[in-house]
Amino acid sequence: MAAAPTFLCFLTILLAISTSPSLSRTLPPPSATSLDVSASLHRAHHILSFDPQSTTTFTELESEEQASSSSSSSPFQLNSSSPFSLDLLSRQSVLRSSHPDYKSLTAARLRRDSARVQSISAKLLLSLSDSDLTPLLDSDSDHFLSQSDLSTPVTSGSNQGSGEYFSRVGLGTPTRSFYMVLDTGSDVNWLQCDPCADCYQQTDPIFNPSSSSSYSPLSCSSPECAALDVSSCRSDQCLYQVNYGDGSFTFGDFVTETLSLGRSGSASKIALGCGHDNEGLFVGAAGLLGLGGGPLSLTSQIRASSFSYCLVNRDSTSSSTLDFNSAFPADSVTANLMKSRKVDTFYYVALSGMSVGGELLSIPASVFELDEAGNGGVIVDCGTAITRLQTQAYTSLRDAFVRLTPHMRSASGVALFDTCYDLSGMSSVKVPTVAFHFGGGKSWSLPASNYLIPVDGEGTFCFAFAPTTSSLSIIGNVQQQGTRVSFDLANSRVGFSTNKC
Repeated sequence: MAAAPTFLCFLTILLAISTSPSLSRTLPPPSATSLDVSASLHRAHHILSFDPQSTTTFTELESEEQASSSSSSSPFQLNSSSPFSLDLLSRQSVLRSSHPDYKSLTAARLRRDSARVQSISAKLLLSLSDSDLTPLLDSDSDHFLSQSDLSTPVTSGSNQGSGEYFSRVGLGTPTRSFYMVLDTGSDVNWLQCDPCADCYQQTDPIFNPSSSSSYSPLSCSSPECAALDVSSCRSDQCLYQVNYGDGSFTFGDFVTETLSLGRSGSASKIALGCGHDNEGLFVGAAGLLGLGGGPLSLTSQIRASSFSYCLVNRDSTSSSTLDFNSAFPADSVTANLMKSRKVDTFYYVALSGMSVGGELLSIPASVFELDEAGNGGVIVDCGTAITRLQTQAYTSLRDAFVRLTPHMRSASGVALFDTCYDLSGMSSVKVPTVAFHFGGGKSWSLPASNYLIPVDGEGTFCFAFAPTTSSLSIIGNVQQQGTRVSFDLANSRVGFSTNKC
């Protein structure tokens, strides 16, 4: 009779393990999943003719702007410990496409992405080299350049545009609303300002500092000015310059201003750049909100204990949210969040490995490790589109995927993609699951649409990873689509929650 209670106890424990949200994450990822080819191509065709001004979200944002502009009083002061949210939109839901077909749109996206990765690599190399950043005044253009810029002429890429995800924020008193690019790989917040010596095209009117009663220049002796990587001084007015490594830059006055965050309230005296000379890959947005880990980022200035975002599919016309100080999702796949001693901007994640079709790849742990000198490591970045892996890791991942997809017709490579398939005429296809692995046996399995993406409107899909010769690996936004990525800054952890947009 003693055997029956023992069996029941064992069964109870087994059921508890199988249903526990925290323990279920230690189970291996499924070996296969399905790609909805028809849905992907439908989104690709729809986004080309989509008119942003026809959407409910766009109308609501414009109504909020009009209400804020007509109000003579500032919104209530934000409590930095309280949770609040901002609307988060994909680039294509804000800017109407000017591309004749989806192949052209894809090419433009990949050009922007290559410039983005080049910019991140340049920032990292500069940090690791301990280069002298003493500013040098450029007498011809009346702005300054760091010594590191002298070997790389500044060139404009204003015809290409940039930024994959935008949010609508208010600036000044009275409040005026602007579309701003969100960037976890940058710290300095900035926007274009009148008078403009050189400004690129943006959706909103240029910000006029003289129309805001809360606009205040920062002195050269201010701690905010001292925190800039590159700064200069003119009549005790702090000047800033941010160079993005791909030839893009912004230059102007470093100031404080009131930042209004939707219906959540406002934050006063936020340090930001008021750019009078701006060139490069920023077309459409008024400027940039830096969400990096440095002292000048928005997250640091409002003392946020956490923030999270969920990126909708780049071809989707829906919106999601950027949340601050919200509770950490209980069902997240969690990993340790690390910081480099050399560069405090980037969010490094402790990645232990990857798998394809449920099979763990033979990649040495050292490939993903961040060393004491600041080399290597893996960062999570919302501005980079395509995940970049060191060549050794990428080759292992690609070869495993190709080996497990003999049933799929291969196609010629496209741009940075060397592994593509002809899925024309198919409504869906079964593919091996790709997953990231973290400590404690935890794994984050990607939906098939996050690693097999259309590159034209005819049915050519490519494996959306790419190799890099840099020691730094980057988990890009294509892989993050549909997943709420939560940065718990207070407890140094990051969480991935699928289907949480």
